[in-house]
Amino acid sequence: MGGSSSGEQSLLLPYMDSGQARLKELGYKQELKRDLSVFSNFAISFSIISVLTGITTTYNTGLRFGGTVTLVYGWFVAGVFTMCVGLSMAEICSSYPTSGGLYYWSAMLAGPRWAPLASWLTGWFNIVGQWAVTASVDFSLAQLIQVIALLSTGGKNGGGYEGSDYVVIGIHGGILFIHALLNSLPISVLSFIGQLAALWNLLGVLVLMILIPLVSTERATTKFVFTNFNTDNGLGITNYAYIFVLGLLMSQYTITGYDASAHMTEETIDADKNGPRGIISAIGISILFGWGYILGISYTVTDIPYLLSETNDSGGYAIAEIFYLAFKSRFGSGTGGIVCLGIVAVAVFFCGMSSVTSNSRMAYAFSRDGAMPLSPLWHKVNSKEVPINAVWLSASISFCMALTSLGSIVAFQAMVSIATIGLYIAYAIPILLRVTLSSKTFVAGPFNLGSYGVVVGWVAVLWVATISVLFSLPVAYPITAETLNYTPVAVAGLLAIVLSYWLISARHWFTGPVSNILS
Repeated sequence: MGGSSSGEQSLLLPYMDSGQARLKELGYKQELKRDLSVFSNFAISFSIISVLTGITTTYNTGLRFGGTVTLVYGWFVAGVFTMCVGLSMAEICSSYPTSGGLYYWSAMLAGPRWAPLASWLTGWFNIVGQWAVTASVDFSLAQLIQVIALLSTGGKNGGGYEGSDYVVIGIHGGILFIHALLNSLPISVLSFIGQLAALWNLLGVLVLMILIPLVSTERATTKFVFTNFNTDNGLGITNYAYIFVLGLLMSQYTITGYDASAHMTEETIDADKNGPRGIISAIGISILFGWGYILGISYTVTDIPYLLSETNDSGGYAIAEIFYLAFKSRFGSGTGGIVCLGIVAVAVFFCGMSSVTSNSRMAYAFSRDGAMPLSPLWHKVNSKEVPINAVWLSASISFCMALTSLGSIVAFQAMVSIATIGLYIAYAIPILLRVTLSSKTFVAGPFNLGSYGVVVGWVAVLWVATISVLFSLPVAYPITAETLNYTPVAVAGLLAIVLSYWLISARHWFTGPVSNILS
């Protein structure tokens, strides 16, 4: 009888999946709607990495520094080491599947004494890095729309329309507004859009990597694609190794943002398993499809100085010029190339939208633990179980970040550099704590690297330390106020602000993640 009664009671209890059960163990109640499948979780990270976005908008960097050699081989160098970062993050995510992600992991791995400071540093680098990613992605889309308008009205040499900086920032603001509106919808709608975004990225890459070299009347030889090293950067840099590492920025900037899978875990079914799968699959599939896109486009590169010249029809936007010329040389009109740029623009739009989704979940979780000014406002959830205020906060801050472009493009580039270096520093802190303070005490979740966890973790930490140095190097000589790389200034400035805030105020009241389950 007793067994039967117990069975009847268990049937009456609401089903709690493994991710929700683990969240409860970690001290949080379920407030967001847990509705994302493993594919939906993957789709959000994959559409933020978005190889069409990253490669298209930073292709000029790779082409200028090393050309096709840096593009083809550098992609795999960055990809392999990034996979080590992703594997380490996935292992920790499996143990701690919460929306807070990285900063929560740091608190758990640092131990009671260092938890508040570790959590504080990681959280602020993570969220500011994420806002910078959204600012740079949507600003890149605004620039791409301006280039599409330029080519559609005759090109630079045919009297085409060139929008001012104010027009570009206005387009940027409009895009962010639409992204905030879409992110105000229920997670089930965002899940559908995220899946659509992933499919668009996959199909878009396949179409463009085949279509562009097929249509082009001039193609590079295989020997050129795999062996031609461009040293003609016009920036006074001639050392091969130096040129190669500067060109890596394109690849590393692109394969960023996969922490979104961690930030979506409180909305993902069986998140302790599916969150890690989302991270790993997003990186792995992006590496394969990205290389295909790079290879396809690089077979149409025959005159690097011309593609980078501001006097060409696209105003020096290399991939736009490649697409435009391919169709113009074959059919006498570049309209097909403009349509292809439209395919990229939609992918960039999806990328920015998913980025705002990830931002808002991070802001929601960070404010839930009282870390942000006006925290109660930002972790408020509406009737549709959406952190609505965090959505609009993220869009507003990303817009303010892009306003720096009106004063100085150098200042904006420094802001954007936080998107790569700042975010990777946030990735590295919990991994460093995992392989040092918690190397003996870390309790792995369903996804784990076993005895390889510490080795892979150290490789990940050393890679982040390496790129932090490499991407802070000068990118032109002689060094002047215009050519100085302000990345270290921007990152050091962020660190100084976050540490000052800690010393003056936060250390007295911020204790790290706080349970919101009433005992």
